[in-house]
Amino acid sequence: MTATGGDPSAPAAAPGEVAPTPPGDTGTWRRLATPPAAASGPPRPVGRGVSRFSDNISLRARLTLIYGMLFFAAGSLLVLLNYVIVAALLDNLTFSVTAESPYYDDPAALEDLKNSYIENVLAEVTRFSVLALVIVGLLAVGLGYVVAGRALSPLHKITRIARRLSERSLHERIALGGPDDEIRELADTFDGMLERLDHAFDGQRRFVANASHELRTPLAINRTLLEVALSDPEASQDLRTVGRTLLETNARHEHLIDGLLFLAKSDRELDVRTGVDMGEVAETVLSQLAAEIERSGLAVRSDLRAAPVSGDPVLLERLVANLVENALRYNVADGEITVRAGIYDGSPAVQVENSGPVIPGYEIEGLFEPFRRGSGDRVRSSRSAGLGLSIVRSVVRAHGGTVSVWPRSGGGLVVTVRLPAAGRDAPSGGR
Repeated sequence: MTATGGDPSAPAAAPGEVAPTPPGDTGTWRRLATPPAAASGPPRPVGRGVSRFSDNISLRARLTLIYGMLFFAAGSLLVLLNYVIVAALLDNLTFSVTAESPYYDDPAALEDLKNSYIENVLAEVTRFSVLALVIVGLLAVGLGYVVAGRALSPLHKITRIARRLSERSLHERIALGGPDDEIRELADTFDGMLERLDHAFDGQRRFVANASHELRTPLAINRTLLEVALSDPEASQDLRTVGRTLLETNARHEHLIDGLLFLAKSDRELDVRTGVDMGEVAETVLSQLAAEIERSGLAVRSDLRAAPVSGDPVLLERLVANLVENALRYNVADGEITVRAGIYDGSPAVQVENSGPVIPGYEIEGLFEPFRRGSGDRVRSSRSAGLGLSIVRSVVRAHGGTVSVWPRSGGGLVVTVRLPAAGRDAPSGGR
């Protein structure tokens, strides 16, 4: 399967992988090719499909069918009862005839006339009763559909709120009015659950932020003391070696604390939304990391075009910076990095592609977990705190976007971030 994003000359990639960007093709977005359609199985029995029909219709339709069936059942019983009553009344009728009537001396003929009259009346009564039952029944079904919709409208409200809720919008409440019935009780129970979850998430975020702030002070003191000790010209070589090691460890802890603080900030609902061009953001990040890129010896290619979005500029810059920094840190000698920004499938997007070690597809999801690295090691790496992609996913969710990570053929990753266009309301809670 090829994954060339529209270039037939690009090298082929294995299923689930993206082909590397060929030379001179920087502006072509990398993407997974559409997988072949799975072979269709044996046809499903018709009877099985019919038996599941009632399971696939909506609750409103089922309530309407129940209303209609109950009405027609009650209407049919009423028609039958009406037939019996009319028949009994007509049977008690007595026909009186005058002496000039041809039926005066013929009781049998008079009885036949009476029976014919009763049969005609009953036939007409039954015909009009059934016709009225059908017409009124159809009206009742339509009215039942409307009534069912009104009765289920509170459930629709609960469903809409539940769909857009996330850990960033747990402050919303259903606040259902109306009578104190079962649906109101369900909404109140749901509101109580949201309040408890809101307190739990808020407490967790406050704990991370407060703990990170509290840990910054002793780390800053440690760094100052170590720098002062190393600046002493009479310090021994062993002391200098230990001091430099401790400084590196202290710096790594400071990076970890900064990452935790940023992760706690990005997990909150956005307080700032301004117009941001992701192409300019990517260009700024590349210029800020120019010295580190030069030291790495990696080949960096870019194709940065306008990609206007609405969001927090600081968070979006950190998002792109994390992607580029990860591409720098988890690469190979003489490797390459390709950064793209622009419109991807109708949405503003940023894509960072890098060479690197081979990462199986089943390990991709684990890279988004905090303190996880490509090697799966949580503690050994001194190059990062293992929060890069965790922060990326958190920022993307806060902006209502999506992030996709695909293995790259030959090693490395292709990370694509898509965000809602500027002026379009981002759904709270992300993907």
